[in-house]
Amino acid sequence: MRHFGTMLFVLLLALTAGCSPKIYGTLQLVDMNAQPIPPAKENPEGTVVNMINTTSSLEEASHAATVNAEGKFESEKGKISKGVYKVEASRIGYLTETQTVEVGRFSSTKVDLKLKKIPEGKRRSIEGSRTDEDKIVNPGEVNIQPPTM
Repeated sequence: MRHFGTMLFVLLLALTAGCSPKIYGTLQLVDMNAQPIPPAKENPEGTVVNMINTTSSLEEASHAATVNAEGKFESEKGKISKGVYKVEASRIGYLTETQTVEVGRFSSTKVDLKLKKIPEGKRRSIEGSRTDEDKIVNPGEVNIQPPTM
């Protein structure tokens, strides 16, 4: 009977080890009218999804995943721990989307994100600036001193 209890404990431990928490989901690019943009026209591949744990220590605070060609992303095994996460995706030319989700100790949480295209006239760009001075966001005096010994 004692041997049976040990085997049961090992089995439960093995089952829960395979169920580490994760965040996964899809990212879809949509136009200004919230209509899906066909992947042939603009593919979401390469978009970075940041996962920031707002309830953990600094060492475990964030993880990032990259969206594949099908618009899917998934956190790496062992990178997500129990807590409340801000899941954020951003891409040049699109509005950033952020969702807050709670991840349990052994749960997987699905997040579906839609990035809405920014109208051409509303985009901010530094490409059209004439000089480097035009590109400075916060001009101010910078006084860098070498460290003293």
